[in-house]
Amino acid sequence: MSMPTIDPILEGRRSQPGQLIEVLQDVQEICGYIPADAMKAVAKELGVPLMEVYRVANFYKAFTLKPRGKNVITICTGTACHVRGSDLLIDQVKGQLQLEPGETTKDGTFTVECVNCLGACALAPIVVQNGSYLDHMTPGKLRRIIDKTRGAKRKEASDA
Repeated sequence: MSMPTIDPILEGRRSQPGQLIEVLQDVQEICGYIPADAMKAVAKELGVPLMEVYRVANFYKAFTLKPRGKNVITICTGTACHVRGSDLLIDQVKGQLQLEPGETTKDGTFTVECVNCLGACALAPIVVQNGSYLDHMTPGKLRRIIDKTRGAKRKEASDA
């Protein structure tokens, strides 16, 4: 798969190192992640050392250096969520999807991530699916969400 062109992102930003984070955000929005070739192009065009581009892309949790699945499930493992059973949610995902946090299913349908806190402790445990916060999550609710998402994927495939 070839990388989409990032030339439009760089237009008007060349030789502007202060635009690094914004450029990386735009690259991720277009590509779904930050490919190595894009980091090299960004470094060259902004006049930033490649190591600095990599450091920034690797430091911020909002960036990912590998492709994510169509559906991203983020499980909070902060103190409130942990105390209220986020480890059971992780076990549910591991068993149901056969993958560890930080991995993507082979078919590219799901990526599972864990974060230290989502800032919604009163609603713990929290899971975020594709940007939607799902509060007071249980393993059973999470199983049904994954099953429903899988069912929608199968329906799309059969309609095609």
